[in-house]
Amino acid sequence: MTRTGIFPKDEYFMRLALREAVAAGEHGDVPVGAVVVHDGELVGTGRNERELRGDPTAHAELLALRAAALTLGGWRLMGAVLYVTLEPCPMCAGAIQQARIARTVYGAPDHKLGAAGSVINILGDPRLLQRVEVQGGVLATESLAVLQRFFNERR
Repeated sequence: MTRTGIFPKDEYFMRLALREAVAAGEHGDVPVGAVVVHDGELVGTGRNERELRGDPTAHAELLALRAAALTLGGWRLMGAVLYVTLEPCPMCAGAIQQARIARTVYGAPDHKLGAAGSVINILGDPRLLQRVEVQGGVLATESLAVLQRFFNERR
């Protein structure tokens, strides 16, 4: 880990999450992407698909967690790292805890719904059973740019 808390491969995996985000925007969903990594290997990917599926729970993080659980053969994703382009919301933060994710790395903070420290801190709340290590701001500029382009095109 570097002095800033960013592991050497954080940017690499965040770029994979950014690809997922761009793909979400291409089908009309808010461009958020996520990937799950276990023992250095990509085990799950997801992109926002709420519009595509008509499902309010089809957030990038949840879809990536589901894919990782299928790949690894169980819901306990201990030791896994989740990379997501936007700070997780409360629903996703709860799922991250339930999945026993060890570390969450996000790009842009979410000052309206962020549950990893921006608005509330579900992932680090000492009253809860599971705490997740969090690293924010990895490729934040790029993550924010993808979101801004998406919303600017719709105005």
